[in-house]
Amino acid sequence: MPMNPAVVRVTQRILERSARTRLAYLARVAAAGERPRGSERMGCANVAHAFAALPADDKLRIVAERAPHIGVVTAYNDMLSAHQPYEGFPAVIRDQAHRLGATVQVAGGVPAMCDGVTQGLPGMELSLFSRDTIAMGTAVALTHDVFDAALLLGVCDKIVPGLLIGALHFGHLPCVFVPAGPMSTGLSNNAKGRVREQFAQGLVGRDELLRAESAAYHGAGTCTFYGTANSNQMLLEAMGLHVPGAAFVHPHAELRETLTRDAVRTVLSLVKARRYTPIGRLIDERVIVNAMVALLATGGSTNHLIHWVAVARAAGIVIDWNDFSELSHATPLLARVYPNGSADVNQFQAAGGPGYVIRELIDAGLMHADVATVSDGGLRDYCRLPQRDEAGALTWRDLPPASAVNADDDIVRPAAAPFSDHGGLAVLTGNLGRAVIKTSAVPADRHAVEAPAIVFDTQEALQAAFKAGELERDFIAVVRFQGPRANGMPELHKLTPPLAVLQGKGFKVALVTDGRMSGASGKVPAAIHVSPEVLAGGPLGKVRTGDMIRLDSNAGTLEALVDAATWAAREQAVLSTEQAEINAHGLGRELFSGMRRNVLTAEEGAITWL
Repeated sequence: MPMNPAVVRVTQRILERSARTRLAYLARVAAAGERPRGSERMGCANVAHAFAALPADDKLRIVAERAPHIGVVTAYNDMLSAHQPYEGFPAVIRDQAHRLGATVQVAGGVPAMCDGVTQGLPGMELSLFSRDTIAMGTAVALTHDVFDAALLLGVCDKIVPGLLIGALHFGHLPCVFVPAGPMSTGLSNNAKGRVREQFAQGLVGRDELLRAESAAYHGAGTCTFYGTANSNQMLLEAMGLHVPGAAFVHPHAELRETLTRDAVRTVLSLVKARRYTPIGRLIDERVIVNAMVALLATGGSTNHLIHWVAVARAAGIVIDWNDFSELSHATPLLARVYPNGSADVNQFQAAGGPGYVIRELIDAGLMHADVATVSDGGLRDYCRLPQRDEAGALTWRDLPPASAVNADDDIVRPAAAPFSDHGGLAVLTGNLGRAVIKTSAVPADRHAVEAPAIVFDTQEALQAAFKAGELERDFIAVVRFQGPRANGMPELHKLTPPLAVLQGKGFKVALVTDGRMSGASGKVPAAIHVSPEVLAGGPLGKVRTGDMIRLDSNAGTLEALVDAATWAAREQAVLSTEQAEINAHGLGRELFSGMRRNVLTAEEGAITWL
């Protein structure tokens, strides 16, 4: 199948736009990779410090025998259900490395916060910036500069992009990501959502809500909906950075340890003595496009329209929302996983998972198959499912042909009979700026909404208005001063239940904000990431309660229906001194003031390090 013209066009545009920065990046990668190994390059005192705590035979392997030395960067903590399984991974990795004649050190840990814990609370204002903090933590770990390769242990929202950005700043190292897998299926996401809406209406109490939430989030592993964490795993598969098929295997399955052991073998196969493929060379413009297409084909997290811009920039590659938009028009929607459907990621995996989607995209000419991956066989290796044979060895099996999947199947469909002929994300432009919207979970009759604005400066104000019964009408909620400079751009997922309740009553409702929604953005139309943000002078600050607004994801527009003269004469809203003080203090927010001052726009990846 020839490559899709839109994919070719976008890839070429990215290549041309990135020519200067990518060339400079690759020159730095080459220079770092040409140096002698760490234990030979460094002074004796440096070497002694680096390996002081290692057993004597490991010191001998590294220094005298020049055995490959792997650095592990881990996001382990037992606060995150997805990362709790990592507690035992270093021992497994170390054992496997010894079996293969290599050595291992845990180079460092990075912070990993749970958005589920902080959602709707002040801690969420640190969430976006935790990505760049993780990138810096990864750099601190790897800057000991004694490693021949790295294994990166992380799964959830900001953690994978942060690890990836950090690793790309050590682009001369071969790297493999090591996932931990999803938790087993609990209370269905639809049932959980119904209880949340009932609680928002006062129909059930806190005890019943807590029972439902605890039945949904009940064990080790990632949350099972297709939010940012599981979108991360889909994208890493599409980029060829996992052992093929490793994304969605349960943490406690025997296969999980087998996959983790194979990650050691895989990363060792990439060192200089064999097929040297450092991460900075592996991730090129085509790989970034593959990730974008995979995101769109699965209706993935809107957060990645921020994160992958930053990831690409770390490799000297420049992408923007126009690239996402053009690819979205060309990419069919091949998967429906909650909130885009009723299935969870375990059911998605059982239906073929990432392997099925990647195969369909390659065969339809929508992904570049001729890219390097950490697996010997290239991207086609990611079109199969892993399994253990009778002896316990890792093997892979082919998926059934696309013809075996019926056009009315509700989890995955072939590219020839997709759920939709375009991807699940859209870019909106107009006199309110530029925004993104996740359309894949929104009912078709809600893709265009026109209603009067009600303006809020905080999410708490909207929730209070809902509880007071003041929102029983058609309206578009404008929640401003939620951008990265204002307060760190928190997710506003707590607004989903009240807005969903109102939509369920038949009202036309939508959300427009310079903040973020959760990766689990759902059925309420939400124009998010509005750029420029209000604190930076963005036009969303001109909206007044009562203004008619039209959000039209079909036409790709976001407009305040105000005459041009009135609009031009309007003054910008100003963040109150009181609210600015609240945003700046408490729960560590003071420590992130420099990031708030220096952060780039959402469309530029909300980067704090350029």
